[in-house]
Amino acid sequence: MAARDKGANEEYVRPIRRILVIGLLMFLMALFLLWRIDSPRAERFRAMLVDRFVPSMDWALVPVTKTVDMIEGFESYARLYEQNQDLRRELQQMRAWREAALQLEQENAKLLDLNKVRLDPALTFVTGVVLADSGSPFRQSVLLNVGARDGIQDGWATTDGLGLVGRISGVGQTTSRVILLTDPGSRIPVTIQPTGQRALLVGDNSALPPVEFIEDMEQVRPGDRVVSSGDGGVFPAGLLVGQLVTGPNRRLRVRLSADYERLEFLRVLRSTPADPVGAPGGLVGPGPRLQEPSEIVAEEAADG
Repeated sequence: MAARDKGANEEYVRPIRRILVIGLLMFLMALFLLWRIDSPRAERFRAMLVDRFVPSMDWALVPVTKTVDMIEGFESYARLYEQNQDLRRELQQMRAWREAALQLEQENAKLLDLNKVRLDPALTFVTGVVLADSGSPFRQSVLLNVGARDGIQDGWATTDGLGLVGRISGVGQTTSRVILLTDPGSRIPVTIQPTGQRALLVGDNSALPPVEFIEDMEQVRPGDRVVSSGDGGVFPAGLLVGQLVTGPNRRLRVRLSADYERLEFLRVLRSTPADPVGAPGGLVGPGPRLQEPSEIVAEEAADG
């Protein structure tokens, strides 16, 4: 009985399946012919079909759109990952070059010492490693691993190789403290180029310290270069400090050239003051010695 029912079902299913397949093929053939017919009436009919069915099929395209977005996002993440790996490799190379430069600097210093080469003290420096950042809400400073044994003195300027960082304030036997330009107690005379206006860089515990006491405000513009002026013998003249910018309250500030976020090595510039010259004759050597009146009288008496 069951076998007979199964055979009867198959007899009904096969014709229906054939009819459906034939109907689908005819529909596809008619759709193909409709899209291939080149006539105004067929064009209007195609436009009507598109306007009628395509907007209502947006829900069916959502999975496809999401899938495409996921693929594009994955490709962008892959590109970012590759760029990150390239940057890591470049950073490792830069660290290797930095270590090589420090070694060459030490070897150069040893060779100069062996050859007894005397350089201009204003052009020499001592490189130190930043041991700790002792910054606080009321004080901005760092510690270096160079001190009195290396000839470090109070007031010497420090740079990170590009821009001015601060000055030595406190020297121990093996360490020294550097007061940063952002410290509230820092006051640095500067020159604004290219106009040559003199001003004062004042630390205020922010990353953009302001400039005050500018001679002529109308001659300075944001973007001007700021360098040390050398006034008062605080720092050597011409050291790069930063660039003028406009603060939130329209106050002129300086974007420092030194990278305060990555202070690892600092250069302490030796700035030995020049010998004072009391008279113009001192520039070319000692002049002839003048005789005292008593000596002149004694010589005349001897001749007489």
